[in-house]
Amino acid sequence: MTETILSQTVLSQTVLPGIVQVTMNRPERKNALDRASYQGLIDAIAAAEADPQIRAIVLTGAGGCFTSGNDIKDFAAVSDSGPRVAMDFLNAISTAKKPVVAAVEGFAVGIGTTMLLHCDLAYAAKGASFRLPFVALGLSPEGASSYLLPLIAGSKRAAELLMLGEAFGPETAAEAGLVNAVTMEGGALAMALEKARALAALPPESVALTKSLLKRGNAAHVAETIATEGRLFGERLLSAEAKAAFAAFLKR
Repeated sequence: MTETILSQTVLSQTVLPGIVQVTMNRPERKNALDRASYQGLIDAIAAAEADPQIRAIVLTGAGGCFTSGNDIKDFAAVSDSGPRVAMDFLNAISTAKKPVVAAVEGFAVGIGTTMLLHCDLAYAAKGASFRLPFVALGLSPEGASSYLLPLIAGSKRAAELLMLGEAFGPETAAEAGLVNAVTMEGGALAMALEKARALAALPPESVALTKSLLKRGNAAHVAETIATEGRLFGERLLSAEAKAAFAAFLKR
C-alpha cells in the first residue's frame, strides 16, 4: 500500500491493485472542507486520472465521518479563492473520467451531499446523516444540485431537500438517488471498496466509455449550472443574510 499526503487534510492511498482511496482527513473538524482540503481533493483526482495503473477512485472521510461540508470559519473570511477552489473541485469530480465510488459514514452536509451527485456509485451506512443547509445559511445551491437533484429525485423531493434544508437519513438518500444502497453502520467503506474492486477488474476502456456515455447527455447542463450556481453562491456569501447566518453559527 502506498500513501501520499496531498495536503495536511487529504490522504491518497493505493489500498488495492488499481484502486486509490482518497480520504478527507480533518476528523477534529468532522472533515470540514477548507481551501487546502479542496486543493488536496483536486490534486488527488488529477493524480488518479493521470496514473494508468489506477482503475477506480474511492472517496471517504476519516474518523467515521464523510464531511460536514464547507468550513464556515474559512468561508466567513470571504475572498474569491474560497468559492473558486470549491468550484474547481466540483469541476474536477464532475468531469473525472475514471469511476468514483463514495463511502459515506456520519455527516454528509452541503457539498458533502452534492458531490455524491457526481460520484458514479455511492454507499451510506445506517448512521449517516445528510443535509443541504444552503437556504438556512443565507446561501444558494451548488454542485449543479439545482439541476441534477430534480432530475434524479423529482421536483417535489428536490424542493423539500434544497428549500427546507432539513437533515435526512440514508434511506431517504437512497430513495432520492443520492446513494445506491444502505449498509450496516461502519460498512460503507467495505462496500465501496468491493464495488471498486469489481470495476477495477473490468476492461478499463469499456468502463471509461460507458461512464462518458452515461454523462454525455447532461455534461453541458451540469457545467453551465455549476458555473451559474457558483456565481450566485459567491454573491450570496457577501449578502447580509449569509453574514448574519454565519455569525450566528460561529457563536454556537
